[in-house]
Amino acid sequence: MANRNNVTVFILLGLSQNRNIEILCFVLFLFCYIAIWIGNVLIMISITCTQLINQPMYFFLYYLSLSDLCYTSTVTPKLMTDLLAQQKIISYNNCMIQLFIIHFLGGMEIFILTGMAYDRYVAICKPLHYAAIVSRQRCHTIILACFAGGFAHSASQFLLTIFLPFCGPNEIDHYFCDVYPLLKLACTDTNRIGLLVIINSGLIALVIFVILIVSYILILYTIRVYPAESRSKALSTCSSHMTVVILFFVPVLFIYIRPNVTFSVDKMFALFYTIIAPMFNPLIYMLRNLEMKNAIRKMWCHPVFVEGKLLLLKTF
Repeated sequence: MANRNNVTVFILLGLSQNRNIEILCFVLFLFCYIAIWIGNVLIMISITCTQLINQPMYFFLYYLSLSDLCYTSTVTPKLMTDLLAQQKIISYNNCMIQLFIIHFLGGMEIFILTGMAYDRYVAICKPLHYAAIVSRQRCHTIILACFAGGFAHSASQFLLTIFLPFCGPNEIDHYFCDVYPLLKLACTDTNRIGLLVIINSGLIALVIFVILIVSYILILYTIRVYPAESRSKALSTCSSHMTVVILFFVPVLFIYIRPNVTFSVDKMFALFYTIIAPMFNPLIYMLRNLEMKNAIRKMWCHPVFVEGKLLLLKTF
């Protein structure tokens, strides 16, 4: 791939050129990355090892946590390494690979969030038909569709970028390889490609976001006649999911719905869907979801007490 261009490596300008700020960011992102791993792995293990895995909502939540973990791991370790490095370099091949993986996992996450919204809509608006509509086979089909949708989105972004000639500057004003910063470096007219990126990323994300908002408006309209306890439970579950949707979609739309231009603030917005959202998603679902909290207590607290009692008995 690199033989087609004069550029064989790219220099990432990162978040800041101030050394003190870089060290501060490294410490901050290290704690964030540890929290991401702990939170998402905790959710995945708790769902897998309890009866929650049999419920479609938690089945989707498992894959959302997995995609969050893989997604942030594509960006964050490299970002932290670069924060301590004198020169932030990434090869052309690795840059293209990172671009493909980021958009594959990001696209997959968008479709998983859509699948979760579909599950909540059917559960609340069509409860009598829920078991038949959201069956285990249907859940697996939705996850496969999420993989396929993410791959189709990423492949198109990758193909739009891989054939671009890079023959001049090689400094990417970002902390990872993304489409718009790369289009800025290409030594050819990229207006048409920029329009295709808007259609492929921005408009698709906007349409899905509108669909999600409409689905939750319908849910709110449906639960208005529910008893107070049922309404409170439905609102708690849906508000958690809606918070995650907003946290992920708003910065994505800010970056990809506009023409082929880049701003310095783009890096701050990108932090939301590469680090902040994957870190807060587990907290949102664990703190606002009673079943999730009960599963975590059952999985992680009770065995400790049981083992402690057994040790005391053996001692006596």
